[in-house]
Amino acid sequence: MNEHADQQHTVQVNPGYGYGQLARALETARTHPDADTRRRAEEKGRTWRSVLAGMADGRLLIGSRTPVAGLPAWVTPEVVRGGFATGEPCAGGPLQRYEAEAARRAGVPEERAALFAHCLTEDGLAHLGALLDSGRYEVTVPEEAALLTVAWLARAEQVDAALDLVAELAPFAERLRFTPRPSTRPAPDAGSVHRSTVGQASRTFAARRPNPAVESQREALTVWAPFADEMLAHWLETARDDRPVLTRAPDEDWLRRGAALLTRYRALAARHTYCTKHLKPRENLGILRRALEETVAGRVLEPRLRGLLRSAAAGMVARRGVPGSAGHSALRHAQAVQAALPSHHALAGLLRQRLDGLPQDQGVPEVEPLLAPVTQEEALRARVPAGATIPAGLRKPLESALSAPLATLVERGVVPSAEVLAELVPQLVAATTARAYPDAALRTLAAANYRAFRNRRSLLLLHLERQVRAEELPWVRAVADERERRGASAGEVSAQALRQLAELAVQAFPGTILPNPLVRELSVLAGAADLGAPLVEELAADIFMGTFSPKFMTAARLAAEQLSGTLYERYYAIDYRAVRNLAIEEAATSRTTRKREGYGYRTSPGFARLCRERAEACSLGSLAPRPADAAKDAPKRRLRADRWSTAGNGMIVEQAQILTTHNLAALTTRAGVAPPAGWPDLARRAFTTVCRLTARLEGNPRPLSTIKDTAYAWRQMIYYLSLSTDQDLRSTLTWLTSESHRHAPHVTHRLAPALTGLHQCVKGRGPDEGEGRSLLGWSTNGHWLREGRRSGS
Repeated sequence: MNEHADQQHTVQVNPGYGYGQLARALETARTHPDADTRRRAEEKGRTWRSVLAGMADGRLLIGSRTPVAGLPAWVTPEVVRGGFATGEPCAGGPLQRYEAEAARRAGVPEERAALFAHCLTEDGLAHLGALLDSGRYEVTVPEEAALLTVAWLARAEQVDAALDLVAELAPFAERLRFTPRPSTRPAPDAGSVHRSTVGQASRTFAARRPNPAVESQREALTVWAPFADEMLAHWLETARDDRPVLTRAPDEDWLRRGAALLTRYRALAARHTYCTKHLKPRENLGILRRALEETVAGRVLEPRLRGLLRSAAAGMVARRGVPGSAGHSALRHAQAVQAALPSHHALAGLLRQRLDGLPQDQGVPEVEPLLAPVTQEEALRARVPAGATIPAGLRKPLESALSAPLATLVERGVVPSAEVLAELVPQLVAATTARAYPDAALRTLAAANYRAFRNRRSLLLLHLERQVRAEELPWVRAVADERERRGASAGEVSAQALRQLAELAVQAFPGTILPNPLVRELSVLAGAADLGAPLVEELAADIFMGTFSPKFMTAARLAAEQLSGTLYERYYAIDYRAVRNLAIEEAATSRTTRKREGYGYRTSPGFARLCRERAEACSLGSLAPRPADAAKDAPKRRLRADRWSTAGNGMIVEQAQILTTHNLAALTTRAGVAPPAGWPDLARRAFTTVCRLTARLEGNPRPLSTIKDTAYAWRQMIYYLSLSTDQDLRSTLTWLTSESHRHAPHVTHRLAPALTGLHQCVKGRGPDEGEGRSLLGWSTNGHWLREGRRSGS
């Protein structure tokens, strides 16, 4: 039995999630009105059937870092929602067009194995070398950088390393593509980043459809209002003096012109379908039309219809005047001007034309020229008025494509959250890590490989298994010695980039914890800088296995060294001296006697036990157990593992975040993060986030995630306050109270217990005494912030 099969007895994932996704896909494919959506749902359904079949027959081990039988961990797997591998590699599938063209040029069969073999010939290596020098290639999946690395090693006369790499790649040469994609443009500027490309912005504009409500109003003003005026004027010909319509008998000419009006109405109704108000029989135009149809047909109007006709005509004249009068003409002119304004749909088409001549896979250095008013030439071509301005709703796709330094994008609001920031950081980390290589061609290749690697979707992993790192890719390992030649300078560059990015994240989003993608990128820089900064991810409560890796204890020790005796330690009732001693004791034990445990990976049982004890104490209404009565209360506080819920897991995970400060202590002490605005400013802005999130609780039927984020922002604030001077702390506390009263009354009411608890803690009392309450995110007993009152009151 192979290693992959052996893991079946240790790694198990419930397929229920997959069945749920399959059911939703099938329902969408069956019922959705849009054909493209149904097609995508059918494809998604086929994918999930493949996943479930692979789980059933053992080809897929979801939860393992090698989920696909026969493929090593470094192969980029195709991953669907939830972290489930489909069984297919991203670099697999049918031969790409560029591969087929390369095979034809080389005169070899259109097969990957044949193309792989050709690339190792003299001609093939020369072609790859030319690509390396020009930089005109793309790496969309990391595997496409493999043969370029072989070519670089060969010309660097590192033949043994090149042969070793080829030997590792060869077993997969028939299935995976290892050749790069040729490009007409060199690599992008490493100092600038962009949220989306020109091509993505162009597709956004192409997908813009006419707004039915806007087009309905435009039709009403340009088509049906003028036609209703004509219809009214026609009926007014049958009025005599100031008497109502039909007091003068229609003549033959009137009937002929009336028939022509009805014919034109039918043509307009067939061509203009947005506005349907004219179809309603009780609307004025509907009444005028129906009466005209009856009269032209030679039928006598019923008394009721005659009364409706006279009432409709009189009302229209009273409201807007007689058609052709000064007041009526002025009104219609104003409406015509309004209707002539270009639609967003038409302007989106114009913007798409402006983008057509730009490189589609890059950002734009400036967006202002693209947002200029419509020129005369464009007006003729796009059929929009010259001088028309681009509305705000169409500016965002272009601004997202702006290519500029990351700090500029944050300042301009193009990066609105830490999650979006995390999406862009890989572009900068790629350039930063690549600087460690002395050769220019290798730097370009390393940056392209890293950008592609960061697009790799995370797998669902269990038992503290970790995601594959870029250093594990065979072609990255093959040139690792090149980085070591620049060790000191590379470390300095990475340390500087880490500090700048971390400061940017904390300064821009002080009330938000660092999202996991950003933590991973910062960890890469911290590792390259050899700072010893243990950065920890946010663990998912629903799949938490009850254990922590040793870096959590290391991070808690850093926090203890920084925060002992501070407001943070008092507020969260942490004995940081005990935490530091526990960390030292566990580290010593690990070095001497403790062996690896739990699926081949080290854990920190002491840290897990501490978090569990604190969580159990919180379930009884206290932040942490008192040393004097900890033993006495232990049986009462201990909860059976089989009854521990997702909320209970969340409480444990939150205690880990509290003890470690969720990376703030590591970044400030090891990376030297010190925001220019100062800690009091960050504390105030974090509290603003607390108020904004609290405002969302009113009338919220599912408030738990918002409460969690509120507590996280509150914890960030407590940390910033703990680093402030006593004078700044006092002034900020006064500001917090006044700031809470600037918001809605329900926000002030909900936050009052938390602010009371904070003031008490500053004065030396516990935050949960009297009317005060400590603010945490998770609870198994209902949360006091949800109802805006003390729990149990």
